Amino acid sequence: MTPPFTDRPLRIAIAGFGWWGRHIAKRLQGHEGITITAIVEPALPMHADIRAQGLEPLNDLDTALARDEVDAVILTTPNTAHEEQVIACAAAGKHVFCEKPLGLTAASARRSMAAVEKAGVHLGIGHERRFEPAMVALKSAIEGSELGTIMHAEAAFSHDKLIGVPKNDWRTSKAVSPAAGMTAMGIHLTDLMISFFGRVKTVQAMTASRSLGWETGDVVTVQLGFEEGMTATLSAVLHTPHFIRMHVFGTKQWIEILNQSHPDTPGGRVNYLVAETGKDMVHKELAWEDAVLHNLEAFAAAIAGDAPYPFTAEQMVHNIEVLEAITRSAEDRRTVEISEL
Repeated sequence: MTPPFTDRPLRIAIAGFGWWGRHIAKRLQGHEGITITAIVEPALPMHADIRAQGLEPLNDLDTALARDEVDAVILTTPNTAHEEQVIACAAAGKHVFCEKPLGLTAASARRSMAAVEKAGVHLGIGHERRFEPAMVALKSAIEGSELGTIMHAEAAFSHDKLIGVPKNDWRTSKAVSPAAGMTAMGIHLTDLMISFFGRVKTVQAMTASRSLGWETGDVVTVQLGFEEGMTATLSAVLHTPHFIRMHVFGTKQWIEILNQSHPDTPGGRVNYLVAETGKDMVHKELAWEDAVLHNLEAFAAAIAGDAPYPFTAEQMVHNIEVLEAITRSAEDRRTVEISEL
């Protein structure tokens, strides 16, 4: 498909004006390469806030998809809406950037991917953590064999940003946000690990409900076995002070990354630690960068034909295979093989 623009900004509509939709709109205000043409929000009382930002509110996605001045849509909608909306965008010939998760089941993700591939449009995904400088450096070290043979990885993505969410909100529902913090935080960790280590083979997971009283729970822990042989553990806690960590153990080195702030919070620095037997530990501090914006810019660059988008279709679908396996394992506390899905 010929890119819809070459010498003008990418014109996008944002579907959903909740917490993350507002956040995306704020990030893109004044951007030279990406212009917001409208905000799709069916909740009419929120239209005043949209107009206050100098943006046009629309009642439904179909209205945005019918507009020639919309090149692409960013979906910041509830998880269960993603498949239908991705397919609708593709059918309308619009590129689509879907906030995570792409779907809640492997079959759903495959249907969405088939739709965009058939339509010849680009699909972006809201996994901004791949664009953090520390994660880029860690991936380079892994691919350069600086760590030696990869043995194991440990990761955590936890915070208390969502504790004020009403108990009837979709984020608290097992049907919409399964496995506690997986769709909010943990899925970012599985995406990173897939980019580092390749395909997952086996999953073991469990959830707990400790303080929030949410149907889906507020703690999830996961063990992963990869096809390449390394193992990994990850956790996401929905009610604890901010804690984001990635630690990869190799036979020659281990590397640990500690983020002082959430990806949506400018200013926090990142600690990057490297240890090697017989040598002093190396400690670097990296500045916070706007990884959310970097991801959206990479999506726009792919549409323009300037550079390939750094997520493969296989990786995007496989991450949802892993999510479904985690959801199944957490339900009955058994080992789930990805080949089952």
